[in-house]
Amino acid sequence: MTTAQDAAPEGGLRPGQSARIRVWDRATGTTRTVHASTTRRYEAPNWTADGRLLVNGDGRLWLLPADGTGEPSPLAAIGLPEANNDHVLSPDGSTVFASAQDWHIWSVPIEGGPAHRVTPDDGGMHFLHGVSPDGARLGYVRLDPDGGNWWASAAIHTIGVDGRDDVAVTTHPGPADGCAWTPDGEWVVFNTEQFSPAPGHAQLARVRPDGAELEQLTFDERVNWFPHVAPSGDVAVYLSYPPGTTGHPADLRVELRLVSVDSWAEPTTIVELLGGQGTINVPCWAPDGSAFAFVDYPAGEADGI
Repeated sequence: MTTAQDAAPEGGLRPGQSARIRVWDRATGTTRTVHASTTRRYEAPNWTADGRLLVNGDGRLWLLPADGTGEPSPLAAIGLPEANNDHVLSPDGSTVFASAQDWHIWSVPIEGGPAHRVTPDDGGMHFLHGVSPDGARLGYVRLDPDGGNWWASAAIHTIGVDGRDDVAVTTHPGPADGCAWTPDGEWVVFNTEQFSPAPGHAQLARVRPDGAELEQLTFDERVNWFPHVAPSGDVAVYLSYPPGTTGHPADLRVELRLVSVDSWAEPTTIVELLGGQGTINVPCWAPDGSAFAFVDYPAGEADGI
């Protein structure tokens, strides 16, 4: 979810900074850069079934080969308002669901075409983060635009891809974000501030899609966001901020952590980078679970990890 407090610097990148779209390989534990830009702040990779990455940048959606053999090309999303970095793919790979700056979720064919609005005018702000494994429902973060503190109202909802049957999954106090289904469809994983009185201290949790059996998964001093379980179902990657971080800002020293879904309290830091907002906001694994994509934003030699 992108809000004003999390926005990237004006113009996208600072002088001397770049946006690097990168791939971490599970078999080798190595990272490679598939594209770098000093002019456009790319964010939030998804991975298509045919070996491409979908990212956003400058309010548009872009596709590029995941093997680094080509440049990003814009997706012709006809009628799609300015997009933010909340976008996911349907399980069959044919459709992109994307959040726009009009606070609605839209759908557009992966190869381009007319965009169609999914969410109704129901008074809420809709920030997309996940699609159910059967392709029937979207998981999103709902905010109430009334009042000065939008973030305090953030809750996890699901809605049918036809824009009907909205269900509140979390109703407890404490902002929640970053919702995504597990591959078996049994759980929704997300981050929430519910478990700590300290503002901003997000930890990871899971809950049944009907809101039952809420369970805290991480218990550390860091601020943890955006859990994504691999399609293989055995491991997950998530973004870990320094202690005391509020929200999910850009351009901090952050970690990507890999964890077994059977032992969430024992993560391994696999990448350290300058990033945060835009790094892995949305499901980022390759369809076979062999790799995941992310974006970092080095601003000098010291950040060129």
